Amino acid sequence: MNGILIVDKPVGWTSFDVIAKLRGALHTRKIGHSGTLDPLATGVLPLFIGGAVKAVDLPQNHTKSYLATLRFGVHTPTGDLESEPDERREGAVSRASLEEVLPSLVGPGQQLPPMYSAVKVNGQPLYKAARAGKEVERKPRPIEIFSLDCMGPGEGENEWKIAVCCSKGTYIRVLVEQIAERLGTIAVMSELRRTASGDFTLGQAHPMEEILARAEEGRAEELLLPVDSVFAALPRLDASEQLANRLWHGAPTHIRVSDGLYRVYADDCFLGLAAAEGGVLRVKKLFLEREN
Repeated sequence: MNGILIVDKPVGWTSFDVIAKLRGALHTRKIGHSGTLDPLATGVLPLFIGGAVKAVDLPQNHTKSYLATLRFGVHTPTGDLESEPDERREGAVSRASLEEVLPSLVGPGQQLPPMYSAVKVNGQPLYKAARAGKEVERKPRPIEIFSLDCMGPGEGENEWKIAVCCSKGTYIRVLVEQIAERLGTIAVMSELRRTASGDFTLGQAHPMEEILARAEEGRAEELLLPVDSVFAALPRLDASEQLANRLWHGAPTHIRVSDGLYRVYADDCFLGLAAAEGGVLRVKKLFLEREN
């Protein structure tokens, strides 16, 4: 099995829970993922199966989109409903006031990773220190919010839903607190659903029940997307037999193409990625196994 499996992660599962379950169901240890989701969160979780794991750390579209629910007037140590409230405030937030502050958060910015996160400082995840009651010094990280829109009220009292499009590494829990601070109040993230991860959307995602049922029938491979779908934004280069042969052997080749990264095909099969610079094309990563 080789390809990309888009999972609609269920609430209460960690990303590792999903991988551990599917390693057994799909009978493979070779599963990686791009972008973790907290247990509270649901939605798009791309998994890289088999030979596709080589694509996890390669250049791709890392933009993320979410539908988040903000519950105002409540604060918890974790920034979500994974812990009990430690502060409450009276006062409802209106849609008009929320929509007034959202544009101020759009654009490049800085975020301080929350203590309840998997970010490692001196080799230890922050959440372990937080559970021990310790506060660790952290450095702000650059992030970018591309769009931020109010989508209407949530199901709970004093809740509003927002749609967020942001860069990789953005903590929505921190964004929620930043929004609340600008409104002069407090808030937690009561729900989070990732609606897109890079070029992958909810329309391509499969619930765990469906994946496990297909695996039981021996048909899980039907759910996989081809590995080159990760690199859909890159320009395509169709290689001649001679060029493909040189790339397979890692030989740099002079070629008249613009500088940049290309997804390369041989006989309409995805060969891999190659980078062109100064008229010379060099292989970056091969995905197609060469037949002997």
